[in-house]
Amino acid sequence: MKTLKKRRRIQVILLAVVALAVSTALIGYAMRDGINFFRSPSQVIAEPPTPNEVFRIGGLVEDGSIVRGQGETVRFVVTDGGESVPVAFTGVLPDLFTENQGMVGTGSYVNGVFEATEILAKHDETYMPKEVMDALKEQGVYKEPGES
Repeated sequence: MKTLKKRRRIQVILLAVVALAVSTALIGYAMRDGINFFRSPSQVIAEPPTPNEVFRIGGLVEDGSIVRGQGETVRFVVTDGGESVPVAFTGVLPDLFTENQGMVGTGSYVNGVFEATEILAKHDETYMPKEVMDALKEQGVYKEPGES
């Protein structure tokens, strides 16, 4: 009788471990496309990602760099004060997207140009995404609102 109880207990424990491993694997598989890593322009230039890697880049839109091409394609340069990366985006830009303002783009780095699939702009005068603010502070470019 005792060996039957032990065997059942071991089977239940093994089944629970297998179920936990399978569920962890399925969650990881489902989330693999939803994870986008953030990089500053300096990080992109220092270690260029592969062309098929999707990531986020953020910084300030360089003054005088916005060029609206034929159709919906817009080209501009994003900088963190240390390095600059050219960006190409086809689509409608957010209303608050302007020069010398913070932005975050999602896309991939192909042939020296970040090809963005999505562009996010700050939503008010004081907001700056944490990742962008940290990258700008690291380069010594970011100043707190109210500083001169």
